[in-house]
Amino acid sequence: MTRMTRLEATHAVTGWATPSTAIVASLGHPAYDLFAAGDRDANFYTWGSMGLASSIGLGLAMAQPDRRIVVLDGDGSLLMNLGSLATIGWVRPPNLVVIVWDNALYGTTGGQDTATAHGADLAAAAQALGITTVETASSPDDLKRALARVDAEPGPWVIVAKVDENAPASKPPLDCAFIKQRFMAAIGTPESSTQGTTADVRPA
Repeated sequence: MTRMTRLEATHAVTGWATPSTAIVASLGHPAYDLFAAGDRDANFYTWGSMGLASSIGLGLAMAQPDRRIVVLDGDGSLLMNLGSLATIGWVRPPNLVVIVWDNALYGTTGGQDTATAHGADLAAAAQALGITTVETASSPDDLKRALARVDAEPGPWVIVAKVDENAPASKPPLDCAFIKQRFMAAIGTPESSTQGTTADVRPA
């Protein structure tokens, strides 16, 4: 079976996403790959917030139920905050899609094994915590089929994509205020109208 790198899988997701889709990326390599695959105002890159991407995505999905929210998480990051899956399974926002890049490694910190390298099953965990629309993708075709199901069936979705590690090609800005305000302006949050626009804030 043909495996995919995380960057190849990220390109597949950005090619599938619509202009209105908000994408939240976990810190480290998932954020680097999203930036490399195509920077856009509706991308939210997290820094220094391991484990929180799924919780940020949940909050956004609840606040903007008419917008699809996609979270690009890592297996290590999601393992750090499995409780978010329980809350997602309880609240059940139909517009939330959590995609987990499972390379069985803490890739950003040196390639140490995660628990998925030793039998932990994040798809089974999501189902056990109340999320019924779950897919595991081990090839590009699997991921394509899973994304087609997302288009046809309401969520919340968890897609666990088995990926190979790749070296980061580029990194998003480290200016967290810029990232936040650009994203808020893109998705039309009330605070963005009083906090300035992308014309007022520039990355360092």
